[in-house]
Amino acid sequence: MTQRTTIHGLQVASELYTFINDSVLPGTGVSADTFWKGFDSIVSDLAPKNAALLGERDRLQAELDTWHSANPGPIRDMVAYRKFLETIGYLVPEPKKVKATTRNVDDELATQAGPQLV
Repeated sequence: MTQRTTIHGLQVASELYTFINDSVLPGTGVSADTFWKGFDSIVSDLAPKNAALLGERDRLQAELDTWHSANPGPIRDMVAYRKFLETIGYLVPEPKKVKATTRNVDDELATQAGPQLV
């Protein structure tokens, strides 16, 4: 079983705790206490939002599973399938105005061609 260290309400794998404190933070100007307190704040803020998103993903997957069980094989009526996806919230209306820019974006994304893992 993984050994855990409790810090600011978090239970962190002890190996990760040691790695962050001994190998990552030195030289950054950030104290271990400041880092872990800030990380705990981020986790506390985002964990409920993440749980809600995972719940929504589960709901969508259940809807998709039910539909595909009731309609096995290739999709025969793409218009009806699209309507179903819109009804369950899997597809949303296209926004009226969208503007994408590569200003203030790393070169790896903005100017360098090639496969990207983004």
